[in-house]
Amino acid sequence: MASSTLQGAPMPTYELDEFIRFVLRPHRSCETRLSCMMERLGTFLQGSEELRLEREAAVGGSYGRKTVLKGNSDGTLVIFVSDFAQFQDLKKNQHEILNKIQQQLERCLLTRLLAANLKIQRLNDKLTIQLFTEYQKITFEVLPAFNALGASGKPSPGIYRDLIRSLGKTGASPGEFSVCFTELQQKFFDNRPEKLKDLILLIKHWWHQKCQKKLNNPSLQPMYALELLTIYAWEQGSRTESFSIEEGLRSILRLIEQQEQLCVYWTINYDFENETVRTWLLSQIHSPRPVILDPTDPTHNLSQDKTCWQLLKQEAQSWLSSLTLEESHRSSWNVLPAALSETPGHLLDRYIKDFLQPDEDFIDQISRAVDIICTFLKENCFRDSTTKVLKVIKGGSSAKGTALKTGSDADLVVFLSAMKSYTSQKQQRKDIINEIHKQLEICREQEKFEVKFEIPKWEFPRVLSFSLKSKELKERVDFDVLPAFNALGELRSGCTPDPKVYIELIHLYESSDIPGGEFSTCFTKLQRNFVRRRPTKLKDLIRLVKHWYKLCERKLKPLGPLPPKYALELLTIYAWEHGSGEDNFNTAEGFRTVLDLVTKYEELCIFWTVNYNFQNKTVRSFLLAQIQKARPVILDPAEPTGDVGGGSRWCWRLLAQEAKEWLSFLCFRDGAGKAMRPWVVPTVQTPGSCGAQIQPIVNQVV
Repeated sequence: MASSTLQGAPMPTYELDEFIRFVLRPHRSCETRLSCMMERLGTFLQGSEELRLEREAAVGGSYGRKTVLKGNSDGTLVIFVSDFAQFQDLKKNQHEILNKIQQQLERCLLTRLLAANLKIQRLNDKLTIQLFTEYQKITFEVLPAFNALGASGKPSPGIYRDLIRSLGKTGASPGEFSVCFTELQQKFFDNRPEKLKDLILLIKHWWHQKCQKKLNNPSLQPMYALELLTIYAWEQGSRTESFSIEEGLRSILRLIEQQEQLCVYWTINYDFENETVRTWLLSQIHSPRPVILDPTDPTHNLSQDKTCWQLLKQEAQSWLSSLTLEESHRSSWNVLPAALSETPGHLLDRYIKDFLQPDEDFIDQISRAVDIICTFLKENCFRDSTTKVLKVIKGGSSAKGTALKTGSDADLVVFLSAMKSYTSQKQQRKDIINEIHKQLEICREQEKFEVKFEIPKWEFPRVLSFSLKSKELKERVDFDVLPAFNALGELRSGCTPDPKVYIELIHLYESSDIPGGEFSTCFTKLQRNFVRRRPTKLKDLIRLVKHWYKLCERKLKPLGPLPPKYALELLTIYAWEHGSGEDNFNTAEGFRTVLDLVTKYEELCIFWTVNYNFQNKTVRSFLLAQIQKARPVILDPAEPTGDVGGGSRWCWRLLAQEAKEWLSFLCFRDGAGKAMRPWVVPTVQTPGSCGAQIQPIVNQVV
């Protein structure tokens, strides 16, 4: 039932674990028998005096990587012969050596060691053997190879330099010598979770069912490339042993859909230290996409056949477009077609443009969604009430100009006449949220638009979260609607708030148990303007830092609460103000500076005096107390009670450890492989550095 459904359209996204278990995985008994056969065959070949093997044979292909599909599958049997002393020798005497190997395999048949389960085939210069059981058959291509890894089984620093030079000397095709690194391929797949290999089986099955029959050239098999792409998606999007197969499937097909931007490689066996290897790798990275490099052989781009990859893209698009609205809105891993950590520093601007900057469709999508909800709030809510909507302010990253490309979200702060003070905001917030929720439900029943609500995490929620879909929108847009007291009144553009606004807030904060930043929504306009007026390139750097933060969050969130993204946004602005200040700066240097500051979190004391300052006595005393708190201190420039540094409130230590590890990554090296330096930025801001004339008090500040 499930198998026949998979051959049709669309592939189901339910019960996938059971489908893999019963339809795609080989029988355990078959795996055990095949393993015993391979062990006997290897022992026989190793004892052959005629072959003079350098070391034990290596097993590659699907069999070696343990990604065998039930029924028929593939493998490689790599034999390291002493006739080959260097890569160039692989271009010589191939025919004679295969003859020797064939003779030894035929002797194996004569010994009756594997006679009932082994079949040998020779066609010109291709030698294959088949091992089979009642339910499983593996076809191995037998390949003689140079023992490039030596006795250690690890690549020496110069082996890849020699590999690249050998291509030029022999005229060999890139990847032609990758057979020499079969053991590394096997190790790359070892210790991967069993469920990840299940996902690989599903992707390979999808290829066989959807694509293979439509390809005129049956010899073109992108299996290894698809396996690597699956591992890349898991590494970037999950990294957990227990994950949703459905989410993984969606994520990989969406990467295939974006193949024109796909650039995937690893630096676990080779890297950019050697000049020859670095030059080659950079040429690969700059070559037309898709690029998927063999993690064991930098010369081997596994995705060069454009016909095959165009077919993959068409089938991925077909499957994704066949999903219902509800299915299409289900989550997938947020994986970009290229990894930030493996992007050279001088290419970060292109990375931001290709993967992080929203396009016009995204901006239009947000704008349309905001118009729909603003109209609803003004016309539908509180029609039979004395409460009026005074204004609606768009906040969040889309309003600041720092939104990321992936995901459509919008924050709206609703200022209401019923909220006449900070206290009334806290008291009436729940009722207001309930009323907006109720009116949205009515609109849904009237089929004006579709809404799906997120269950509140708190008994007294500060925000109403929901997703919106309408005829005017291509996809759902996630909303946070926050009711607020209009503390700033009708503040004109370019003007600073009356100090009374902050004095009232400080008195309330000091006389009650409200947390700092509780009323930050009242100052959304100031928060927005503080970021929005910055240079475009700085906002792009903020995007890059936010993307880095999301990568860290995926990994670190289970270990403890991380500081808010807003803290990283402010830290980025501070780094730029004190380290560059130019509209056009080096993005990698700016990025490195921010991460360098994160590693120094225990020293950080940062604030601004653009909306509040030290002139008023009450505000001054409060600010001096704030900046003497446990570090890190990062004060919200719009609202002084909001310390988004938070001292020990958040696990800055976890983020700092991750930042320290990242500082050695390729994204902080230029095209010549040279490490980039951070800007020189002080970790401590003082009243004096802000121009405050309070010298007698400054000495009290640590």
